[in-house]
Amino acid sequence: MTYLEKVIKFNEYMITTMPHYLSDYQKAPKDVFHQRRFMRALMNVTQPLVLPRTIENIQNSILQEDLEKKGTITTADMEDKGNGIYLFQGDITRIETGAIVNAANNQMLGCFSPLHDCIDNIIHSAAGVQLRYACNTIEKIQGHPENTGEAKITKAYNLPCDYVLHTVGPIVAGGHLTKYHEQLLENCYVSCVKLAVEHQVKSIAFCCISTGVFGFPQQEAAEIAVRTIKRLQKEYPLTFIFNVFTDKDKDIYEALLG
Repeated sequence: MTYLEKVIKFNEYMITTMPHYLSDYQKAPKDVFHQRRFMRALMNVTQPLVLPRTIENIQNSILQEDLEKKGTITTADMEDKGNGIYLFQGDITRIETGAIVNAANNQMLGCFSPLHDCIDNIIHSAAGVQLRYACNTIEKIQGHPENTGEAKITKAYNLPCDYVLHTVGPIVAGGHLTKYHEQLLENCYVSCVKLAVEHQVKSIAFCCISTGVFGFPQQEAAEIAVRTIKRLQKEYPLTFIFNVFTDKDKDIYEALLG
């Protein structure tokens, strides 16, 4: 099958699980751009499910082809800040590392807003629907939403890393930052590192936890991140990557790590 044929095949199956989107799908042009965009939207809104093996293989093939096109990144391509700390501005789903950190919500199921550009949505979209099912399984076993400041680990599926560390950062409503928010954010970094060590992960790429829609001020969040990781590195000599997306975040981390 061609790339487009695989995308259409996947979309047609997903529509059978969500028939209320059938009319929208029928209106979508049958070209690569619109079909691939619709595929991501369907992945974003689906409830946790196990795909039939043939459909899962098709999805995996599409996502692996996407990854090959955009290329992967290693620490050799990043700014070396010394002592095993690196800085990278760009797409976290391209990083070949032991684990990447996802700034999750307390349901850990990913963002259900179609095509949203939050880190949670981006990671789930690139990993595949298996990631949502794995997170749902964890939550069902523990019997409650994930606590703020804690973390869980899953396989990475179609990502180039080995694992995904899902942590729930604090929500800073209205920009009113408190010491409690700061402690919870520090706990996110500590929880991720300790969980990684338990699973013999040697390198971790951290996104800017809580600084997006969760409203944590970027400067203070970066200061906590750098301070906490430098402290933890004395006990756990791993390789740490600070992954940023915006120019403002990059400037902040450059100043803190310089």
